[in-house]
Amino acid sequence: MKTPPPNAPIDALDEISSRGQTWPTMAAKYGVENPLPPWKTSLDGLTDALDQAGCDGALTFKDRRDEEDVLAASHYQHLPYPENQLMALAHSLISRGLVDEDALRDRMAAVRRRLES
Repeated sequence: MKTPPPNAPIDALDEISSRGQTWPTMAAKYGVENPLPPWKTSLDGLTDALDQAGCDGALTFKDRRDEEDVLAASHYQHLPYPENQLMALAHSLISRGLVDEDALRDRMAAVRRRLES
């Protein structure tokens, strides 16, 4: 199944990307000198796994990379790399129904509660 690149905004991702909590900002705030966020290796592993599995044809390597390029240059151009890569991947997965937007919101809220406790 070939799906055109997504172009509709996704509310949950727009809320996240508007917070200004990019890695450079947060690293500076907490005095972290590592130029890459700690989650970058997990993102790389996830994209490798998706590329190997092919998501049952729902998201091919070419589709994922093409959408990442389009989304990073349009919807998420205000975010630095690799945040724009992460947001583009989430956008592609949500737009294809592979990740549920409400479930993502719930999971993020649970993680935030743990971090703030």
